[in-house]
Amino acid sequence: MRAGSSIRKRLKSLEGHLKEENPVLVSVVDGFRRLDKIGYAMGLLDKNDSFATQISWWPLISVLGTFSAGKSTFINHYLGGKLQETGNQAVDDKFTVVCYSNDPEPRVLPGIALDADPRFPFYQIGQELDKVAPGEGGRVDAYLQLKTINSDSVRGRILIDSPGFDADSQRSATLRLTRHIVDLSDLVLVFFDARHPEPGAMTDTLTHLVKDTIGRADSNKFMYVLNQIDTTAREDNPEDVYGAWQRALAQEGLTTGRFYSIYNPDAATQIDDPALRERFESKRDVDLAEIHKRMSDVSTDRAYRIIGALDKAAKDIEEGYVPQISNLTSRWARGVLWTDAIVYGLLGLVALGGTIMAGYWQGLKFAPPWLAEFMSNPSWQVAALVGGIGSLILIHFLVRRVVRSKTLDYVQTEYEAGPEQERLSRAFFKNTRFWKSIFSTTPAGWGRFNRGRLQKIIASADQYVQTLNDRFTDPSGQQAKKSS
Repeated sequence: MRAGSSIRKRLKSLEGHLKEENPVLVSVVDGFRRLDKIGYAMGLLDKNDSFATQISWWPLISVLGTFSAGKSTFINHYLGGKLQETGNQAVDDKFTVVCYSNDPEPRVLPGIALDADPRFPFYQIGQELDKVAPGEGGRVDAYLQLKTINSDSVRGRILIDSPGFDADSQRSATLRLTRHIVDLSDLVLVFFDARHPEPGAMTDTLTHLVKDTIGRADSNKFMYVLNQIDTTAREDNPEDVYGAWQRALAQEGLTTGRFYSIYNPDAATQIDDPALRERFESKRDVDLAEIHKRMSDVSTDRAYRIIGALDKAAKDIEEGYVPQISNLTSRWARGVLWTDAIVYGLLGLVALGGTIMAGYWQGLKFAPPWLAEFMSNPSWQVAALVGGIGSLILIHFLVRRVVRSKTLDYVQTEYEAGPEQERLSRAFFKNTRFWKSIFSTTPAGWGRFNRGRLQKIIASADQYVQTLNDRFTDPSGQQAKKSS
């Protein structure tokens, strides 16, 4: 099955954008194109879908955190201008995507600007919202907005400011968007508010913002920030506040990595003691410098992330989707065989009972004329046999459809709504079409040719990483020798 024309145009456009910026990623686009062919053959992808559209191709930084944790103030300071509204109360309950613009005046655009543009990480996000909250897909503007600013800090990268996080009040659609953002981000800044020194009361929120992230393979992209630490300067022992948050995060499983403490220089609490002020400012400057350094490095991180996404998508097919499709198909086949056996057994008992009764009537000479004629007419008997076999075949295919529907319900229950569930459902459906034998254990499209093609894609991903490494490393020292 060939990709739809819209996908081909989008991938071609993507290659054009990347050609000047990062030629290595142009080759990665072709790797996704080759992977898509396997996805189409196996039924994992719709003809207008692509593995390449499931990731963000632009460097992406997301800022999550609790209400009034100073996220917007931090972003304004980073941008060098006032773009986000700030205040003690939650002033914005939408996800705000911030990107660069040549226009000197900042602009605010509705969520549809993101939903309809494949260059942004929220392309067709309305469809995802509908899956977790039916009817919400048409209300994208209630969840998202796009803001543009002429700031070099976001030139070539995307920044996402999230609404304040409170696990007790979050809607399922908002949680889905949060997970979507986290999955796509190259860097995730998680903000907490030092002005609320009792983190134990925020157990559910900490679970979503911390516990659900530490087991991830990309957990190193998370930076946990205790903001507005200047407000603790008047405490008898401000280190106690810092220690309380560290213990709270440790209880959620975060025992490694840095925990940063900062505050905004432009909106700081007055600290009268010069020695204390110098200590707070020194700690703040060191941590802010490290955070800003990580934010500036996302372009490099992005290239490795995208190559890693290609490698992961390829391995997920062989190590994840293939066995899962085989298990679902086997489950379906067992259900069909058992149901066939029960239905055919009942029909056999009915037929046996009918034969006995017919023989009994004939023996007693009470058989109706049509029965006597049938019993003595070979043509009618052949026709009845053919009709019976046809009925059994029809029943078998009806059973296949019923059991398939039940198995699809099982997929909807066992797997969380999202791309994986959709792909498994689509591939399973393809493996249960009427021409597919219930005794076939190999998923459709998964033959020797595609298996070999997949291994070449995985090998090419390793080569892309080596090419990137050559741009940033020189273990042998040969490049330095040549330049000298």
